[in-house]
Amino acid sequence: MTTFAEPETEPQHDMAAYALAAAEADAIRTAAEAEAEAKRIKAAEEARRQAIANDRAELKLQQERARHEEVQAERARKRAAEEKARAAEAKAAAAEAEAGAAQEQRVGKSATRWRRTAMAFYVLCAAVALPLQISFFYTPERPYLALAPVLIEVSALVLLIGAAAAVTAGRAHWHYRLIAWGCAFVAAAINITHGLDAFDTATAIGTALASVAGPGVWDLHEHGRIARKEGRRTLRQRAADRRAAKRAAAEKAAAEVAAAAEKAARDAEVAARVEALAKQRAELYPEVWAHALRLAAALGQEAVTEEVWRQAHVNVEGAEPGEDAGTLRTRNAAARRVMAARSEAPGERPVKITNAQVVPQIPRGPRQGTGRGARGGPPVRGVRRKGDTAPYSTGARKAASETAKKAAS
Repeated sequence: MTTFAEPETEPQHDMAAYALAAAEADAIRTAAEAEAEAKRIKAAEEARRQAIANDRAELKLQQERARHEEVQAERARKRAAEEKARAAEAKAAAAEAEAGAAQEQRVGKSATRWRRTAMAFYVLCAAVALPLQISFFYTPERPYLALAPVLIEVSALVLLIGAAAAVTAGRAHWHYRLIAWGCAFVAAAINITHGLDAFDTATAIGTALASVAGPGVWDLHEHGRIARKEGRRTLRQRAADRRAAKRAAAEKAAAEVAAAAEKAARDAEVAARVEALAKQRAELYPEVWAHALRLAAALGQEAVTEEVWRQAHVNVEGAEPGEDAGTLRTRNAAARRVMAARSEAPGERPVKITNAQVVPQIPRGPRQGTGRGARGGPPVRGVRRKGDTAPYSTGARKAASETAKKAAS
C-alpha cells in the first residue's frame, strides 16, 4: 500500500495569513489615505467654494453699495432739480404777480382817469346844451319852467349812474341805459327845434350834439366796463380766435389723414402677414388646412381664424397646434435618454465585481474558469481550520455546490 506524506501546511498557512494581514493592512492604509485625500480635497473644495461665496458676497455688497450711492445721488439730483424748478416757478409766479399787480394798477389808474374824463365831458356837454333849452322853457309868466331842462339832463345822469350800479351788482342794466338815451334825445330834439326857430342852424346842431354826446360818451365808458366784467373778447381777439380755430381744424384734418394712411398701412401689413401664414400652413399641414377650410365654411367664417385652426388641428392631429404624434414620440424618446444619462452619474450605478467568491487559499479547478480558487492559489487544498476564512453565505454555498457538480460531470 502506497502512502503519501502529509503536506506541510503550517508554513503555507502562516504565509497566507501574513499575506492576508498585509493585504488587509495595505487596504486599511490605502482606504485611510484615500479617505484623508478625499477629506483634503473636500476641505479644499469647500474652502474654494467658501472663498467664491465670500467674493460673490463682497461683490454683491459693493454693487449694492454702488447702487445705493447712485440712488442717493440720483435722489439728490432730483431734489436739487425740483428745488431749482420750484424756486424758478416761485420767482416766475412772483414776477407774474408783480407784473399783474402793476398792470392792474395801470388799468385802475386808466379806468379812473377815463371815468373822470367822461363825467367832466358830460358836465361840459350839459353846460353847452342847457342855455338853449332854458331859453325854450323860460317865460316871465312861468319862470320856474327854467328848471325843466336841468331836470332832463339830471334825469339822464341819474339813470346812467343807476346803470353803472346795476353793472357793478350784476343786475340787468339795459332799461336804465335805454331811458337815459330817451332823455338825451328829448333834449337834443328841443335844442334843434328851438335853435332853428330862434337862432341859427349852427347853434341848433351844436347844442343838439352836446345833448347827445355827453350821455353817449358816458355810456361808452359803461359799455367797456360791462364787456370787461362779462369777459367779452375784443374784435382783434375774436379774429385771432377764428384764425386759431381754422389752424386747429387744418391740423386736425392733416392728423386724421395721416392716421388713416398709417392705419391703412398697418392693415395692409397685417393682411400680408395673415396671407403668408395661411400659405405656410397650407404647405406644411395640407390635411389640417383642408379640414380647417371645411370647418370655417361649416361655421360661416369668411377666413380660417385662430380658433378654427386650433379646432381643426385638434380634430386631425389629436393635439393642440404645435404638437402631434411625431412630436410627442420625439419628446418622450428625448426624455428617456435624459433619464438614462442621469442614472449613469458616478456612484449611482452598481459596480459589478468579477468572481466575487474567489478566495486565495483554495486551489483552482481542473479546468480554466472552474472552481473558486484564485489563479495564483496553492496546488493542494490546505487544511481548513475553524475561523480561518469568513463563512460563506447560503447563496454562495449553493452556487459552489452547483459549480462543483458541473465540474465533476
